Amino acid sequence: MAKEGQRSAAADKGKGKIDDVRELNGQKKDAKDDKISKTGKKEDKDDELQEEELSEEDQNLKNELEMLVERLKEPDTSLYRPALDAIKNFIKTSTSSMTAVPKPLKFLRPHYDELTEVYERWQAGSDKDSLADTLSVLGMTYGVEDKLETLKYRLLSKSPAEDLGSWGHEYVRHLALEIGQEYQNRLSEDKEFSDLTELALSLVPYFLSHNAEADAVDLLSELEMIEEISKFVDENTYQRVCLYMVSMVNLLTYPEDHQFLHTAHEIYVRYNKLTQAIVIAIRLNDVDLIKSDFAATDDKALKKQMAFLVARQQIWLDLPGDDEEDQELAECLNNTQIPTHFKALAKELNILDPKMPEDIYKTHLESSRGAGLTNVDSARHNLASAFVNAFANAGYGSDKMMLVEGDKGPWVWKTKDDGMLSTTASLGMLLHRDVEGGLDKIDKFTYAQEDQIKAGALLAIGILNSGVRLDSDPAMALLSDPDNIENKSIPMRVASIMGLGLSYAGSNKEELLDVLLPIVEDTSLDMQLSAMAAVALGLIFVGSSNHQVSEAIAYTLMDEERQKQLKDKWTRFMALGLALLYFGRQEEVDVILDILKAVDHPMAKPTAVLASVCAWAGTGTVLKIQELLHTCNEVIEDKEENKGDELVQSYAVLGLSLIAMGEDVGQDMILRQFGHLMHYGASNIRKAVPLAMGLISPSNPQMKVYDTLSRYSHDNDNDVAINAIFAMGLTGAGTNNARLAQLLRQLASYYHRDQNSLFMVRIAQGLLHMGKGTLSVNPFHTDRQVLSRVAAAGLITVLIAMIDAKQFILAEHHYLLYFLITAMHPRFLITLDEDLQPLTVNVRVGQAVDVVGQAGRPKTITGWQTQSTPVLLSYGERAELEDEQYIPLSSTLEGLVILRKNPEWESST
Repeated sequence: MAKEGQRSAAADKGKGKIDDVRELNGQKKDAKDDKISKTGKKEDKDDELQEEELSEEDQNLKNELEMLVERLKEPDTSLYRPALDAIKNFIKTSTSSMTAVPKPLKFLRPHYDELTEVYERWQAGSDKDSLADTLSVLGMTYGVEDKLETLKYRLLSKSPAEDLGSWGHEYVRHLALEIGQEYQNRLSEDKEFSDLTELALSLVPYFLSHNAEADAVDLLSELEMIEEISKFVDENTYQRVCLYMVSMVNLLTYPEDHQFLHTAHEIYVRYNKLTQAIVIAIRLNDVDLIKSDFAATDDKALKKQMAFLVARQQIWLDLPGDDEEDQELAECLNNTQIPTHFKALAKELNILDPKMPEDIYKTHLESSRGAGLTNVDSARHNLASAFVNAFANAGYGSDKMMLVEGDKGPWVWKTKDDGMLSTTASLGMLLHRDVEGGLDKIDKFTYAQEDQIKAGALLAIGILNSGVRLDSDPAMALLSDPDNIENKSIPMRVASIMGLGLSYAGSNKEELLDVLLPIVEDTSLDMQLSAMAAVALGLIFVGSSNHQVSEAIAYTLMDEERQKQLKDKWTRFMALGLALLYFGRQEEVDVILDILKAVDHPMAKPTAVLASVCAWAGTGTVLKIQELLHTCNEVIEDKEENKGDELVQSYAVLGLSLIAMGEDVGQDMILRQFGHLMHYGASNIRKAVPLAMGLISPSNPQMKVYDTLSRYSHDNDNDVAINAIFAMGLTGAGTNNARLAQLLRQLASYYHRDQNSLFMVRIAQGLLHMGKGTLSVNPFHTDRQVLSRVAAAGLITVLIAMIDAKQFILAEHHYLLYFLITAMHPRFLITLDEDLQPLTVNVRVGQAVDVVGQAGRPKTITGWQTQSTPVLLSYGERAELEDEQYIPLSSTLEGLVILRKNPEWESST
């Protein structure tokens, strides 16, 4: 019974609050009635009822306020100041629940119009300013919506702006809202707005001192003056301000997003948070800014930590100096230590023993109908095993198939023709980044008689050097050798060109222009060579908008002699090379889009779409996504005539993922759109959808994604099924996800008679167990803040080949799968001391929590487990140090992190 009484009391209280809110909402309707009642034509019954219901205390307050209003109407000016002070005091000291309107404001409502008339009659002076202040507060609840009366009377008042906070937080927020609206109005009417900016700047300190950093940032963003925020932050507020600003960037358009990042960078540098600053400089892809961050400190350990962050993005820096310290810094920048740390992690996890393909296929678990029928020793099956072996043992430097001596010899002799190329190239994957130890093991294959094996060895050198840099530059010396790059054998030339692209991806190495540009421009060459050279240049100069390369590719596309060749299947890679140059450059791509409009060829339109989606990759720009969806909705009439239009739609589907992948809400929306595209799209759209689903969540096996892909893997259209199988591998890449492994085993027995589908199932199984579950192909890193251009470029290259899998990957060009190496990176956390020696500490690893704009000091992870480093981090996980014995030099615990002893730490033991 007591509980029921409490509930009814709570209900009555809630009803009272709702009535108060309804009363406030009904003001505009009541205003008419009020005016009628003043003229004596009709009495407002609601007011009568209200008067009857008032308590004695409220009635006294109402009478007193009415008497004060009457005083303001009298001619005696000496009464004005005391009356106004009394009204202000009543408003400021009134206490009520958060959802109810304060009683003084409620009782003053009928008199608002009278007070505005009084204001108009009064002479200018301090009394009039004081009344304007009061009207500004009353306008918050009574003003006509579009009249912005709170702001109007605030601007009319000459009293100091510092007093604004005394009216309360809600008033200041309301004022900020009206400032934003008025600014937009004046902007469209081309009016002066210096008074608005001055008022806005007076509100910022109030917001920052009352834990409302988000309101301060929003206000300055609305007035397009975000750089002003840096004048107001202090050591207590800058962290929260910068966190909010940086997290907003995905929701902003160009160039405002860059203004936000530059402002946050400036604040971090001022407070000596250089690792956070350099992460922003990396996001901006501004090499000069990165160099200035290095120059801003003499702390050697901090410089090494910054070098690790730059190296993770594969930005090649040349910093001056040649002594021992600089040598250590160069090693950090060049990624040469990763193989050592990777093997140390494998030893810790007890996974150093090589895996055989059979350990991954687990054919004994497949249903018996297929197990006996698979031709175990076919060249095709052996090629699939070579890929699986390469992916599973990637980076470990040991396996049981290729790096073996003895009677049987390497696996390469069990494959044929082009299979030999891909099998030999797998050595680069196995020995990845271990350049000094790996070159000798690959060298003997360069002396083989078969051109395919020689070509495979050249490609292996390129794969081996991907993401690592040595002063001796072995890849440049070996792959650009005229004997290889100008060889009569097409496979050897292709392998040399592709190898150079993989070795120097993201390096902007000028010397390679002399090697590769002539191949792009030479119209007498086979289209495959020119296209591969274009992709290699696209990877090397990714996101640099290098005008020499873009002009060369654009002229080649416009060249009349090339026009006949442009129908070749390889032309799409020429287009891709051009698109990669503008990766993440946003509006800079417009120049090339204008040039492409002038090209009268079916490939011009797909090239334009590809360039556009690469330019806006990872931005989540809604307008671009809408454009791409419109493109997908167009109906192609004559499919033979409009082959280019089919590619346009396929690229548009991939573009949806590429643009939306940086932002969680956008990802969910795009996944829903893919369902519609699969229902209503033509075959060219349907076969691109699974690939796009793989691209939006690489190495992030979400059940809603892989269950859908599993359904598509049984599609009637075999192209859709094959792409869905590959996408399942991409989604689970390097995760060892047990559910996905089971689904792929089922597919292996389902497709046991279909060689192409079975081959793709094997590739997907290899991807799933990539690096025995320690690697990731997700292009986002550093707590998902930074999109790696090089990684995304490699992924998109493979997916462009997969759009027509039967012409490329399933034909003789399966080596294109090795473009994935640019995206492959260990998903570890390794802690080091200041001398770069491994240091074991306890860390908590849990799901990352978004703490942007949350009050207080919220926990940044949830559901954590305590582990000792080195540890593996899955998608969406974050790590924190267990105690404060060490101070991490990086703001995010991911990859290689240097720890410094905390001088204030006292052990509890």
